[in-house]
Amino acid sequence: MSYPPVEVAIAILYQGENFLMQLRDDIPGIYYPGQWGFFGGHIEPGEAPDVAVKRELLEEIGYAPSSVASFARLESPETIRHVFYAPLTVPVDTLELNEGWDLGLLSITDIERGDRYSARANQVRPLGQPHRQILLDFWHQNILKKITK
Repeated sequence: MSYPPVEVAIAILYQGENFLMQLRDDIPGIYYPGQWGFFGGHIEPGEAPDVAVKRELLEEIGYAPSSVASFARLESPETIRHVFYAPLTVPVDTLELNEGWDLGLLSITDIERGDRYSARANQVRPLGQPHRQILLDFWHQNILKKITK
């Protein structure tokens, strides 16, 4: 028996040329445990994806962007990812980490390399592969240059 794909809404939050990412908890049973990924999560029944991503950001880090823009809708047999982007307009140290192990701004060098050090974990942790690819696609499409002109 096959199940319908899970729908999620995730956010590329940028500050300058850096991207805010969450180091996911390192526990079995979750997607990409102990890896860097986007903030966001499941879309509730009847909820619009852009509303879901804003709700998730408020729940996970206490941040409410005034608006989000759609970047992509990516489908696999298991998951439909609604990817949005928005500027991070507050200092990182003012965010409340309510979900995950750590958070941090990753540079394009971190993303290309595929890992980043976490002070909380006291180790270098990998980026989740789909998250890394989404950021590389975002970067290579020059989205930041287009929106910051």
